[in-house]
Amino acid sequence: MKIAVIPARGGSKRIPRKNIRDFLGKPIIAYPIAAAREAGIFDHVIVSTDDEEIAEVARRYGAETPFLRPAEISGDLTATVDVIRHAADWAASHIGPVDFICCIYATAIFIDGATLKRGFDEMRAAHTDYAVSVVRYPTPIERAMRIGPNGRLAAVNIAGMAMRSQDIEDAWHDAGQFYWGSPAAFAATQAERIARAVPVILPKGHVQDIDTEEDWRYAELLYRTLHENN
Repeated sequence: MKIAVIPARGGSKRIPRKNIRDFLGKPIIAYPIAAAREAGIFDHVIVSTDDEEIAEVARRYGAETPFLRPAEISGDLTATVDVIRHAADWAASHIGPVDFICCIYATAIFIDGATLKRGFDEMRAAHTDYAVSVVRYPTPIERAMRIGPNGRLAAVNIAGMAMRSQDIEDAWHDAGQFYWGSPAAFAATQAERIARAVPVILPKGHVQDIDTEEDWRYAELLYRTLHENN
């Protein structure tokens, strides 16, 4: 059995009620729910939430909310992997054996069903049981700088500052969109998961964190631009 799990707690601080806030006409959580359903490979699309209102919205858009998430894994410091483990254990106990889980973030508005399915296919083709959506860093990380206590710039890696861009290897970061994994992979340590992970490469124009009001406005502009051109 393959399940999608969308973590969506009610206590977002930086953008209150973020997971059900209106995004261009629909609650933002409606977008990843639609993508999961469109993928056509999930036996269940489950929203893990501690909030009754979020649960009601999720059901309205086609997800299942068979439990309310316990308080001990609903706080600010709760790791996503703990939420996934809880949902996988619940499904195994109440529905049946779980082979693979796809964790999809509630604000992952740019993914679609084909991308989720591609992630699963690439994971299986690589003969592993964990996959991470990734995007290329827009500039070489070797040229990163920090601002010191004195307000002056300092190179993170001074040797890297002198390298030619064509000599610098591409670097990638977690796109914060989705993860595929087996229950065993999600039960492993972070280091073990990364060691067994295959990358699912996303276009940089389809990735946007939404943690601030500025992020939200930019995401709306980007979404409109992408869909007006399609």
